[in-house]
Amino acid sequence: MADTFFTVTVDGDDEWFVPTDHTRGPWDPASCHAGPPAGLLARAFERLVPTMRLARVTLDLTRPIPMAGFRIESEVVRAGRSVATARATIVDADGAARVTASGLYVATASDPVLDRTLGIVDTPALADAEPGDFPIAPAVDERPPGFNGAGIAVRYPPGDGPTPGPTTMWMRTVDLLPHEPMSPFQRVCPLADCGNALSRHTEPWDVAFVNVDLTIVLHRDPVGEWIGTRVASHWQPTGVGLADATLFDDAGPVGTALQAMLLRLAAR
Repeated sequence: MADTFFTVTVDGDDEWFVPTDHTRGPWDPASCHAGPPAGLLARAFERLVPTMRLARVTLDLTRPIPMAGFRIESEVVRAGRSVATARATIVDADGAARVTASGLYVATASDPVLDRTLGIVDTPALADAEPGDFPIAPAVDERPPGFNGAGIAVRYPPGDGPTPGPTTMWMRTVDLLPHEPMSPFQRVCPLADCGNALSRHTEPWDVAFVNVDLTIVLHRDPVGEWIGTRVASHWQPTGVGLADATLFDDAGPVGTALQAMLLRLAAR
């Protein structure tokens, strides 16, 4: 298995991304976990407007992302001096749109606005965390391995673990692409899409908890390969849910990830 989430073939200006088994999602063996493709969308946005800070990425996960491969179309929508916006689409081999996304850029100040960082959220230290298992165990049937397998490493702070409920966890992953280090925003994306699983209220064989979108907002770049998340989910009897995560590194919070969820009783 390749030690990246994707391989890529290039034809002129076009890139065709082929997911590896590390990218396979938990709900359908023919579809991707949305986290690694979110990283590729962040990559596309960063390349569109390299002179401004990418502050927010929002994905509408309207259709499954195929393991068979896809390309990304992207364009700048508004090129302002202080704020800019862009959009991107994951397109399959038949030309059908699978995911639409928006990117928001903010120009950073040339001189410091404050003499120090202001914030009130305490986060755990990586040095205190212990190795553990991903909350949703790898498939034990005949399906190929997936996102929750060898492509990730997990650590938990004292008192946390893979059981249901609000969870704090550290995660490190393989890179998105061969011979191309991930940017800090790209590195956050695979973990940011895990909140619905980390903070589940029960197991997926009882209730399916599929996120239908993903919003990531970063107010600064995380440092290092290990990214942390502290996440809690809110499930309603109507079948609608929300996963709300604080993202952090060893120095403290870096941003937030939100996921709207479709909750349904699992098929028996």
